[in-house]
Amino acid sequence: MGAGQSTRGGWPLVLCYAAVAGASQLLWLTYAPVTTAAAEHYDVSVTAIGWLANVFPLLYVVLAVPAGLALDRRPGVALGWGVGLTAVGGVVRLVGDSFGWALAGQLLVAVAQPFVLNAITGVVAVLPERSRPTGIAIGSGGLFLGMVVALGAGAAVGGDHLTALMVGEAVVAVAAAAAFLLVRRSAPAPAPVESTEPGALRAVWTDPVLRRVALLAFLGFGVFIALVTWLQALLEPRGVSESGAGTIITVAVAIGAVGSMVLAAVLEDREVEVLLLRAALVGAVVGCLLLAVATGAAVATVGAVLAVLALLTALPWLLSLCERRADGSVASATALLWLAGNLGGLLVAVVVGGLVDYPAVAFLLLAAMALSALPLVRGRALGLS
Repeated sequence: MGAGQSTRGGWPLVLCYAAVAGASQLLWLTYAPVTTAAAEHYDVSVTAIGWLANVFPLLYVVLAVPAGLALDRRPGVALGWGVGLTAVGGVVRLVGDSFGWALAGQLLVAVAQPFVLNAITGVVAVLPERSRPTGIAIGSGGLFLGMVVALGAGAAVGGDHLTALMVGEAVVAVAAAAAFLLVRRSAPAPAPVESTEPGALRAVWTDPVLRRVALLAFLGFGVFIALVTWLQALLEPRGVSESGAGTIITVAVAIGAVGSMVLAAVLEDREVEVLLLRAALVGAVVGCLLLAVATGAAVATVGAVLAVLALLTALPWLLSLCERRADGSVASATALLWLAGNLGGLLVAVVVGGLVDYPAVAFLLLAAMALSALPLVRGRALGLS
């Protein structure tokens, strides 16, 4: 989407995109809060239910680059297919009350996810340049609010009403997709990239600034995903119940998602990238250190909220750096960032998973990772004057 195009319909398009992105996360995490009940419902193992979520990062790693290329070449068509598949996947899960249909629907949504997530920087290009960090914050905030709704709805509805839960989520996905496709008709049309030849793509993946941004995403996402994945297990020895830990992480993600949007709007059109990214990393370090010494829910809540808020606040600014640096191949650059983040999340979560019996060590490791990212945040190295 060209930067010089009219912004008529720009903000409604960004809001509808955020709704679709949130719906994709809602469908992804449907079974996470009700894993045991879902296994009983479908008469399969808990491990099998885990694959209803695990297919998402696996397919993302496989499809990130092809999706980025498709979005660079034909952004409107590629994103349209991603939006449509998200809604269709939500409906397919309801075709038959069986694990096979649930997995088929999840696979469709997982295939759609790279096309939806990689499109964020292209969608906000309909906005004035000064407003794009805010637009990115709203789009990425939709992702994390979708996670919050998924976790909260699953806990509230419970596994005894799994079908009702899936129906409600399918309605949300279809409504979000329909709204986006309708609003897009009056919004600025996406402009294809002039060149997506191998040389242009290679320039994105070899750009030193984009590599540095990807490394920051690798470390930041690694810390965030490890916290979301293992917080309950790590806090259990500290006297925090399973429900208490679930509440802590839900509150932390909700505050982080809203806080990132508010902060981006307040700091709009100000050259604060370096200061903000440094502050975010320091906040993540302090939050993880608080978690390392926490002996109850109060300190753990403060630490989790601080760390998650800091990390989610940094995301829109990293995406904005991609959008400004990549020029034409913006979707491919965004794919690089998400790919690095997903890989970081998978690897760090595996390492922290081996330290669940040593929570202090695990949290100190996460603090060290956030701290190690600080030297990467330098103005000229990030293409900033």
